[in-house]
Amino acid sequence: MNPFVLTFLYFAIAIGVVVVGLFLFEMLTRKYKDWEEIREGNAAVALSIGGKIVGICIILMFSIFHNDTIIQTVIWGAYGIALQLIAYLLFDLLTRGFSVEEQLKNRNIAVGLISFCVSVGFACVVGASIS
Repeated sequence: MNPFVLTFLYFAIAIGVVVVGLFLFEMLTRKYKDWEEIREGNAAVALSIGGKIVGICIILMFSIFHNDTIIQTVIWGAYGIALQLIAYLLFDLLTRGFSVEEQLKNRNIAVGLISFCVSVGFACVVGASIS
């Protein structure tokens, strides 16, 4: 396949996978709406969502490096979204002293930054395991 066409297809798939991932994360948060918080300047939520976008794209990047088909990339993208959701839920579960969601709503930049790092860090681990 023409490399320009293939690049466009991977680009389009990445947009689709990220949009689906963001939709699922929006449904996961109950105490606020991600894009309303971002529109109001909540940098903590923006960091958290930004980490999820970067994390999903890292997984897609490794998938593109190591797979031959677009279908495999879509499958890895879906799997990456699922693992990102699990990582976020574990992060919230393991922070016993407070709710991550409440802290993000309350604009706690430190929690937003850690959320970003959790998403990107685990995406690197998942991505490195793709073969």
